[in-house]
Amino acid sequence: MKRSRLGSLDVTSIGLGSAPLGGLFAPVSDADAEATIARAWSLGVRFFDTAPLYGFGLAERRLGAFLRQQKRESYAISTKVGRLLRAPEGAASEDEHYKGTPRERPVFDFSYDGVMRSVEESLVRLGLDRVDVLLVHDPDDHHDEAVDGAFRALQRLRADGTVKAIGAGMNQSEMLTRFARVVPVDCFLLAGRYTLLDQGALDALFPVCTAKSIGILLGGIYNSGILANPHTSAKFNYQDADASLVARAQELDALCRKHGTELKAAALQFCMAHPAVTVAVMGARNAAEVADNIAMSELAVPPAFWQELRARKLVDARAPLPGGA
Repeated sequence: MKRSRLGSLDVTSIGLGSAPLGGLFAPVSDADAEATIARAWSLGVRFFDTAPLYGFGLAERRLGAFLRQQKRESYAISTKVGRLLRAPEGAASEDEHYKGTPRERPVFDFSYDGVMRSVEESLVRLGLDRVDVLLVHDPDDHHDEAVDGAFRALQRLRADGTVKAIGAGMNQSEMLTRFARVVPVDCFLLAGRYTLLDQGALDALFPVCTAKSIGILLGGIYNSGILANPHTSAKFNYQDADASLVARAQELDALCRKHGTELKAAALQFCMAHPAVTVAVMGARNAAEVADNIAMSELAVPPAFWQELRARKLVDARAPLPGGA
């Protein structure tokens, strides 16, 4: 598998995202989670992304159970800070997104001390002595606290060698652009904002990241599923997609079929063609989905497809396409 540089880290160009392993939208068994991670490993994936939010600790525990059996220097792992997991008073209500989870629920805390506690608690759940990448997770309504508290803690952890790279993970590009200009970060995890349906990251984020050598870990490449299967009940940005988005995705799907290829392959290879993208972080809930993700990264997409995509103005004119189309 192709490898890339993320600061001082050597990483695979495709990583495994673990939100589905935490029960995103539907519960996942321990056996299926283990098989998913094992399949990714057997196919050469050596970058793994997780967070306390994903299944409220479940994804970290499942990922750590597998990675503890591997040589520590043979892979890189990222997790996130900004949410502490705490047991609520009384019974825990069913979560809107994560199913089959432990009782704990996330509580926002972007303070310096909260971040230090978050790292310690993640290491316990993972059963590891360190992680490689730490990201401030979803500080959308907490910009100042993130800058004054969370990033200050992350800079200390990077300075003392506890972690090798720091940054933030968000579903928007605007605040990441602000962070890029004022905080010395190594990378960002951008979810869903650079895809075949949304190229908003081209406006400001990618240019500033390129100028500052900030790596992009790209998640949400299928936009929560609509670019994997654009049916009328598809998800976009974790919510039900509106009719106009479904229509656009179906138009892209029809174009793929016309050229004898698959929408998932076009979606993934489009994202990986941008030079700012270091790792494509692909979620999966079973071994078959992992294998399919890898296959889609390698499936032939004819140059004529990219040429027609450009000619029909179905993507931003600034977006680089595979093969220079």
